[in-house]
Amino acid sequence: MSVSFSKSIKLVALSSAVATAGLGFSAAASAQSNATLYGLIDMSVGQFQTSGAPKVWKAESGNMSTSYLGFKGTEDLGGGLKAKFAFEHFLRADAGGAGRFNGDAFWARSAYVGLQGEFGSTVIGRNTTPLFVSTLIFNAFGDSFGFAPSIRHYFLGAIAGDTAWNNSIAYSSPNFSGASVNVLANLGEGAAGATGKNLGANVLYFSGPFAGTLAWQQVKNGVFPIPSGFTAQDTLQAGVSYDLGVAKLFGQLGNVKTKATATVKTSLYQFGASAPVAGGVVLASYGNAKREVGNTSSTNKTLSLGYDYNLSKNTDVYGVFMNDKVTGLSSGTTLAAGIRMRF
Repeated sequence: MSVSFSKSIKLVALSSAVATAGLGFSAAASAQSNATLYGLIDMSVGQFQTSGAPKVWKAESGNMSTSYLGFKGTEDLGGGLKAKFAFEHFLRADAGGAGRFNGDAFWARSAYVGLQGEFGSTVIGRNTTPLFVSTLIFNAFGDSFGFAPSIRHYFLGAIAGDTAWNNSIAYSSPNFSGASVNVLANLGEGAAGATGKNLGANVLYFSGPFAGTLAWQQVKNGVFPIPSGFTAQDTLQAGVSYDLGVAKLFGQLGNVKTKATATVKTSLYQFGASAPVAGGVVLASYGNAKREVGNTSSTNKTLSLGYDYNLSKNTDVYGVFMNDKVTGLSSGTTLAAGIRMRF
């Protein structure tokens, strides 16, 4: 939940606030303009262990949701047309560090400007991929890099590149009877290892208790590290959810193919549920990712169970158990508790 500085704060006020922080931002004031400061801080403590790794006790930032700070605003241009912008910064609250990791771009979550109207929305800059949006909507743990099996298997395992693309243009359609389309394309701009443009799209559909998605992307640049002989990576994913009232059910099925000197194929599925209990929500998710390289294969199986309790509209506390197992490696067990605050 974001909180505005005021119902109608002039962009010049944002300029002053950011300049005070040493960011050197400037903007023209407009009576029809508004800007908002918003963000999220997430911290958890406990025993963390992935398959094949030792147990480590940590106080760690961003496990349930990646901590970030953002600024966004709009200007009414008349006739139903608006200009809009956003720039968002990931951070590590445990150590006061910038970004998700050392070397991460400062405004890595997103940084864009564009137009919105009856046609939908078009923005240019750094934009979140439709595949990431579909993945986080259709699993019980949302966008959790620490605990969501689906997010971990796709974006910490199979996917080449990031959850957002640089040098990109994004289009989001209006809602057509519950259905919407999102398209994203970027330019390689001669980057090291680039073999072409990245393209991605998803279709989202919401109708009563049912929701579904189909997402696709092809990555040809922004890959790190670059596999030997890399040319492209293709990903296809389907997801569904159904709200029974007493519980909401989730399911995902996907395939990732990395074309390189050694072609890698990963087949993924996830199913889970969330259920309201005693003022909070019980969360459960199981994910399976089978990776094949030539005649060899390995499987990553992850089970996460948790309970998330809302202390208020903006603050919640949670506890999570996660078991992680990769073929040929010892099992890893994570037990953690945390607090998350939105503003």
